[in-house]
Amino acid sequence: AMHEGHIVSAQELTVLLQSLFTQNSRNLVVFLQDTLSIDDFTYLSESYGNKNPFQNEILQSSPSSLVLPAVDCEATRYLLSFLQESGDWNLTNVTNLNVSQLEVNASEGNLLVVQLHPLVRGLKEISTLEAIAENDKIIGRVTMDLQERGIHFSVIYTAVRPSRISRRTDVVAELRRQLMATEEEDDLSYPPLNMTTGNYTCILFYASNFSLKANSSVFIDLTNATFVTQNVDVSDSECSDSNTTLSLKYTKPVNGISSLEIRFLMTNKFYEVSARQWSTLDSVEIIQDGEKFAKFNVSVISAPAEYSFHCQLLGTSNIYPARLVPANNEAKNWDVFISRLQIQGFNIENNQFSYASDCTGFFTPGIWMGLVTSVILLWILTYGIHMIMQLTTNSRFDDPKGPALSVPQTE
Repeated sequence: AMHEGHIVSAQELTVLLQSLFTQNSRNLVVFLQDTLSIDDFTYLSESYGNKNPFQNEILQSSPSSLVLPAVDCEATRYLLSFLQESGDWNLTNVTNLNVSQLEVNASEGNLLVVQLHPLVRGLKEISTLEAIAENDKIIGRVTMDLQERGIHFSVIYTAVRPSRISRRTDVVAELRRQLMATEEEDDLSYPPLNMTTGNYTCILFYASNFSLKANSSVFIDLTNATFVTQNVDVSDSECSDSNTTLSLKYTKPVNGISSLEIRFLMTNKFYEVSARQWSTLDSVEIIQDGEKFAKFNVSVISAPAEYSFHCQLLGTSNIYPARLVPANNEAKNWDVFISRLQIQGFNIENNQFSYASDCTGFFTPGIWMGLVTSVILLWILTYGIHMIMQLTTNSRFDDPKGPALSVPQTE
């Protein structure tokens, strides 16, 4: 039993998981999501009534279960590494496309890692609902397949980071957008990646989630390698007053890929219309194993040269406010997910982000709806006043004591 507000540390989690390594059945299935919190189970279940995304009853049907409402982010971030070091496992990365062809040798220890679909938060809650419902179906397919084969297994359902962060009351009271240029938020657990030339910082890059998916099956999470352990090579990055290239090189990010390079190409130009310098992120390139080259054109990522750029969601999905559009056939094999992106490639001062220009325009759909509705109501009011002003009073009236008033039709 965990008391309210307690956060399970890495050491406590190690003790709790020891039973998984001592039992007879050494088949462990880890369902890994990008974000998840205990509040999601109650909030999404109650808010949408019959559309409860959590339909699986594996927790109730299990002979034993353990629910940890809050676990330290450091513990979950290195969970897979800890599990692999704790036993002689046959590691298998499972996708929803090859569940039926899953091969499990029951005589040996098996560690099955199922990378679930990333959740789209910040746009529409219904999108998050549908994503969790789809992940719930994947969990059901994997567990039912193992049960039908008579394989005994244990399940861990967790995420890399929490989806809901309790903020300080003084920050909430301000009710304003805060980026890294002003004050770091409570869930910022690592600094941005900086590219320096000597004592000069020329590129700053940050994202709360930086992940890719190759061929709709191989999930690659680069968040930890880029910002936490910084197991990334940025030596090929280039900086100048007009062009900047951020090059991120990874060695064996996942099984089957020996090298992966991701480039962010930015330019700084003078535009006569606005009479000022603007920096733009023109394209993103992915090079796999030094051979396969994928290029994406970038939409709506620009900011004054003195500012940084921030966007809540950037990727290949059509519902993202900033999109990566495939520019060649190889790019169609990749899906990119970047959340809370902030990048700056020019005019960096004091090794920190400048004021951020956001990708969300001032005129949001809600504002446009309010403006259109106001214009329609104003037009109706103007038309009504105009009709009232056209009314005229009679210039002559009947006298009940005199003859009837005759008004010619011409009048």
